[in-house]
Amino acid sequence: MELKWLLYVTLLALGILAAQAHDMDEDNDADDVVDIEDDLDDGIEEVEESKSETSSPPPAPKVTYRPPVPTGEVYFAESFDKGTLDGWILSRAKKDDTDDEIAKYDGKWEVQDMKDTKLPGDKGLVLVTRAKHHAISSKLAKPFVFDTKPLIIQYEVNFQNGIECGGAYVKLLSKTPELNLDQFHDKTPYTIMFGPDKCGEDYKLHFIFRHKNPKTGKYEEKHAKRPDADLKSYFTDKKTHLYTLVLNPDNSFEILVDQTVVNSGNLLNDMSPPVNPPREIEDPNDQKPEDWDERPKIPDPDAVKPDDWDEDAPAKIADENAVKPEGWLDDEPEYVADPDAEKPEDWDEDMDGEWEAPQIANPKCEAAPGCGTWQRPMIDNPNYKGKWKPPMIDNVNYQGIWKPRKIPNPDFFEDLEPFKMTPFTAVGLELWSMTSDIFFDNFIICTERAVADDWANDGWGLKKAADGAAEPGVVGQMMAAAEERPWLWVVYILTVALPVFLVVLFCCSGKKQPSAAEYKKTDAPQPDVIDDEKEEEKDKGDKEEEEEANEEKLGSASQEEEEEEEEDDRKRASEEEETVNRSPRNRKPRKD
Repeated sequence: MELKWLLYVTLLALGILAAQAHDMDEDNDADDVVDIEDDLDDGIEEVEESKSETSSPPPAPKVTYRPPVPTGEVYFAESFDKGTLDGWILSRAKKDDTDDEIAKYDGKWEVQDMKDTKLPGDKGLVLVTRAKHHAISSKLAKPFVFDTKPLIIQYEVNFQNGIECGGAYVKLLSKTPELNLDQFHDKTPYTIMFGPDKCGEDYKLHFIFRHKNPKTGKYEEKHAKRPDADLKSYFTDKKTHLYTLVLNPDNSFEILVDQTVVNSGNLLNDMSPPVNPPREIEDPNDQKPEDWDERPKIPDPDAVKPDDWDEDAPAKIADENAVKPEGWLDDEPEYVADPDAEKPEDWDEDMDGEWEAPQIANPKCEAAPGCGTWQRPMIDNPNYKGKWKPPMIDNVNYQGIWKPRKIPNPDFFEDLEPFKMTPFTAVGLELWSMTSDIFFDNFIICTERAVADDWANDGWGLKKAADGAAEPGVVGQMMAAAEERPWLWVVYILTVALPVFLVVLFCCSGKKQPSAAEYKKTDAPQPDVIDDEKEEEKDKGDKEEEEEANEEKLGSASQEEEEEEEEDDRKRASEEEETVNRSPRNRKPRKD
């Protein structure tokens, strides 16, 4: 009981402190309202001072930025940490079929630090302006030729202001004699387009490659299937995300975001339209014969309309059994002129016509079942059959749905190695965006997965570590919240103390037994002795009751035997007396 009362007092004190701390948080002048003893004030101040000293979260570990360095052969690597656009070419082209005011690629690009960066010194390429065409490109160290090695392209994007409508994809520009990066525009031939794109609520992660038809020499865009993963957070969380495309010589591909696969497939099976056309196509010159019957069912030509079929019968008729409700006001209209309405002062009858008060519901009809001329309600006509039509029967001349015949596809080809695409020699960004300050960083194009992973760990990995170090843990967030709202300390304490209190309450709430020494001092019988004595007395009582019951049974039996013996004695005595009376000696002399 002492422990229980101690816990009650402790929780009560914590509740008082919680109420006081909450009042202090809401009103800085609570000290003038609440009257508390000086000693308690001093104690609370000491506790709060100790809390403020110990509750401040430890400083986050500092992450030092170092520019990533390729660990193997690369075709292109750019971290922008030089702080300049050296090696990059701004386009001076104009878009075709566009107004001159917006046709120019005059959007601005700059190398800047990321907003709210946790990694000082890390710079990137920033699309600065909005609602403009932007185009910038850079040459590879050497052209990439698709042969026996994979292609890996990887880069980082941060939508620092979110994104309304716009893209952040890259284009791998095809190696052609006409390629001029100074005139890079939307029609410039590319081999692969890859990266995020968004407009409205449509979130995309493009992977498009241009495939050359070996028969016609024309190029056609092939789009990868849409990923099943939810991409929305990559566009809205304002964090740096790592986009990776891995294209293998066996035609398989993987698309990763933050080193996690979000889409994968095969160039032969998972592109739209397919890389290879069908072997057969429908004959464009084939025409359906005029007598071709595609009707599976036809009206029965032998069916005759019954004589009693009335096509003119109405679908609804008046209910002849209906009775006008009592109280119906036939002479009252449903609507009347508003008696409170007044003609506007500026009403001109010459221009506006004669003024009439607006109509309102007749107040007299509110208490009545109805007003105006009563009419019988309409019901379904049981004799209604509608327009007669002959029943449908199977068409014996049905030939099925006509389709043109198949012919060999004159444009058919079979490319089993679509991985062997057109070589590319430059990487470019050709974008339109309604949002500014899109941050690009750490481009790399290589053939080894390990090289790309090392580059990612030294770039994107550092950003992730710096963001994680800057974000407080759960304990740090709780302590920071308690500093702003001191009453939360009591909530934390109660959260820990309440389970402990309940455990103690349920486990230790039994009656405390006196020790053996106390029994010895008071000569009081110990519980086990008392229990034994009670059990012995109970057993003794049960035995006595059992003996008494047995004795009663024996007594009743002996009493019956005695009664039987007495009856026998009486019978014998009676017989003996009768014998004596019949004896001659006992007879009396007869008187003459």
